[in-house]
Amino acid sequence: MKNFFSVFVVFVSFMSCVEKKEIKAAQTILSIKTNVNTFLDDWHKAASEADFEGYFGKMDSISVFIGTDATENWSKMQFANFSKPYFDKGKAWSFKSLERNVYVNDAKDFVWFDELLTTWMGTCRGSGVLEKKQNIWKIRHYVLSVEIPNDDIQSVISAKKKSDSIFLTRFNK
Repeated sequence: MKNFFSVFVVFVSFMSCVEKKEIKAAQTILSIKTNVNTFLDDWHKAASEADFEGYFGKMDSISVFIGTDATENWSKMQFANFSKPYFDKGKAWSFKSLERNVYVNDAKDFVWFDELLTTWMGTCRGSGVLEKKQNIWKIRHYVLSVEIPNDDIQSVISAKKKSDSIFLTRFNK
């Protein structure tokens, strides 16, 4: 009986440790997602408050920002140079997340996300990648796109036909 009791205590102790580990791992993923959501909300808020440093400080030095126009595939420096006059006037843009999905890699130092946004352009979608280096999250890549209802796509195609033909001449060599 004494041996059974000792084995039982060791088994219960072992199982307790395993459960705590799994709970701790789940909380870590949840806390990462919470931190990333706060980080992205603060990033969007910095733009709405025309806080240039608060906005561009969250982007990595080699970040890429892809905007809604076909010509908008910018490095951080290019995007900052384009945006600076808007920030200097105290009026950049205001994006607010309606919903966001955040995914975390196994090493917990890399996330990718997609978000549905309300903006001055109507509903948009953003997606991106963040990397954590030296315990600091930085945006590495962000893509902004305008949502177009499927029923309206033909009129949008017609509306952008002229500008597309001009833009595409860059690739017809």
